[in-house]
Amino acid sequence: MTADLLDHTETTTAPARFTASGRPPGPPKLAPAALLAAQEQTLRTSRLRYSLLARALFKTMDLAYGKERTIVKFTVLEFIARVPYQAWERMGYLALSRQRRRSAVAKRVFERIAQTREEQDNEQWHLLILQDLVQRGGLRQSFLLHRLAPWLIAFCYYHVSWLMFLIRPEWSYRLNADFEDHAEHEYMLYVAGNPGLESRPAPGTYGAEYGHYDSVADLLRQIGHDERRHKLDSLVNVRAPRFRAGAPV
Repeated sequence: MTADLLDHTETTTAPARFTASGRPPGPPKLAPAALLAAQEQTLRTSRLRYSLLARALFKTMDLAYGKERTIVKFTVLEFIARVPYQAWERMGYLALSRQRRRSAVAKRVFERIAQTREEQDNEQWHLLILQDLVQRGGLRQSFLLHRLAPWLIAFCYYHVSWLMFLIRPEWSYRLNADFEDHAEHEYMLYVAGNPGLESRPAPGTYGAEYGHYDSVADLLRQIGHDERRHKLDSLVNVRAPRFRAGAPV
């Protein structure tokens, strides 16, 4: 795992997590040049060594939705991406209820919950943005493949993440790091393989909440960069998975 951490360091300097703009905190929003550099960095960086469970999940998605990268397939990815954070939030509140008389540990637990909620909300913005692109493009989504199947996959993934966290939290964090690394590479490869996105204006439907971008290419690069930051957070938590005073958040 040490090699993975060395290969997947973040070279972009992140601003403060909470901004003065009043927008929900989240991964840093990058300028166009920085987004292009982030894409190039992702494409130069090898993927993590995925676990068998992660590879099985990605294989299932390829069998159900095809290997081709599409905006419609990304909506399924984002629907599932929120699940581990929801499981961790639930476990965090259970842990918080047991730490009422240990204020230092309770503070660390609540800080971890806040981070988990922030990342969950960020994934929700991704889903809303992608669904907006799907609707604007008139892309077809079937009830079976794009409503029922994602719910079933998410249901199973939630309970796997929850159970892994209950047994050994680092397993759950590492599985999420694999998922986010996969998403990061898929977004950046999709943009690289579709140069027409550079001249396609970003709708800006959620600009006030997520940021304004000149092109769909930059919008998707930003989402890919968000996934990188989620991955890095999960890798940090792999090294300090349990709630305790003095542990990193």
